[in-house]
Amino acid sequence: MEKRSSFSGSIGFVLAAAGSAVGLGNIWRFPYLAAKDGGGLFLVIYIILALTFGFTLLMTEVSIGRKTKQSCLTAYGRLHKKWGFLGGLASIVPFIIMPYYCVIGGWVLKYALVFITGRGGAAAGDGFFVQFITGYAEPIVYNFVFLLMTAAVIFRGVNKGIESLSKVLMPILFVLIIGIAVYSLTLKGNDATGGRTAMQGLGIYVIPNFNGVGVRDVLMTIMDAMGQLFYSISVAMGIMVTYGSYYKDDDNLIKSVNQIEFFDTMVAFLAGVMIIPAVYVFLGEEGLSKAGPGLLFEAMPKIFDQMGVAGNIFGALFFLMVLFAALTSCISIMEAICSGMIDKGMSRKKATITEGIIALVLSTVVCLGYNVLYFDFKLPNGSVGQILDIMDYLSNNVLMPLLAIGTCILIGWVLKPKTIIDEATKNGEKFRRKWLYIGMIKVVAPILLVILLLGSLGVY
Repeated sequence: MEKRSSFSGSIGFVLAAAGSAVGLGNIWRFPYLAAKDGGGLFLVIYIILALTFGFTLLMTEVSIGRKTKQSCLTAYGRLHKKWGFLGGLASIVPFIIMPYYCVIGGWVLKYALVFITGRGGAAAGDGFFVQFITGYAEPIVYNFVFLLMTAAVIFRGVNKGIESLSKVLMPILFVLIIGIAVYSLTLKGNDATGGRTAMQGLGIYVIPNFNGVGVRDVLMTIMDAMGQLFYSISVAMGIMVTYGSYYKDDDNLIKSVNQIEFFDTMVAFLAGVMIIPAVYVFLGEEGLSKAGPGLLFEAMPKIFDQMGVAGNIFGALFFLMVLFAALTSCISIMEAICSGMIDKGMSRKKATITEGIIALVLSTVVCLGYNVLYFDFKLPNGSVGQILDIMDYLSNNVLMPLLAIGTCILIGWVLKPKTIIDEATKNGEKFRRKWLYIGMIKVVAPILLVILLLGSLGVY
């Protein structure tokens, strides 16, 4: 068995973990939910949940990883033999996510190259995105290239691969996000677009809108914010347990978790500043109703096209930024899988190649789900999707909440919160949110997670 690697210091860990947390969900889902759920009202609720619910789950998983020095596959069994099944569940989640995330990463790579080569106008055309993803060879090729980029980093290991890349990409990513956000706030529409301004769009984003808001609306906003936070910080995916296992015993765990929280929330907020004002200026309030691929691959290219010459430049920077975010997240997903294989006796080389081949086969099936394997399937939450949507629903809406509920029961009631508190404070750190953590892990978080799971299953 290979000797377990570790991050060289807390900076490497925080940047790698933040890179995992800062992914496509922050960019194509957070702005949509903020616009849909009353702007500032959603932001306030999200921040409160980040400091409570998010902190609890993140602290728990990182501590489990550092305490056991094991990947998600074997860590839970080390804590309690009868609860080792949670490790299997934690490994299934990234295994399902990996193939379709590579497919979406391939889409981002395609658009980045289109804008970098000065062909952004073509991407703004009606039907460009649909024509691309329904093609046979091209999506598979881009998917393969993105997968190869991810596997190359995993192949090089924790220090030379994940940490080294994170120290380069994450600062660039933050600079690009801030730069694009600042530029977005300078945009102004013309007579054809009603003369709308970016600052008006920013107002929609940050100022709470209580018009017609009832108790049910507030509750649904809380569920949306919790669901977004749950996926945004990369918990219940095996990632933070795995990254935590590479975290040195003498580093300040509580401080690092706080920093990850801050980076993730800041990027999510800035994603809204990047997107909502621009969408409002050129597409109006109707444009704010788009989320997911429709926002990223259809609405944004149209916006860049209306900017003239500058649009192609900022389109290239935008999709390059999205590519970096997708890559750092996909790297963490693949590492969670490969780390489990390594803990079971495989070499890193063999684990990377094995998972790479499996992911390539499954991601090819996902690509074909938009042409020869196309079908419509109604999901329990009422949406209709294809192979990619089924895999996303199963991993994000079912397995992840189940894993998080199991983790809360294990730590809150079986092993007791002291297990995590002792690990987090073993170097003399002060756990300022200790009593909040105990209340959240034992009672509040499990209740919220059950409500979230029931909503995902279409119970209400």
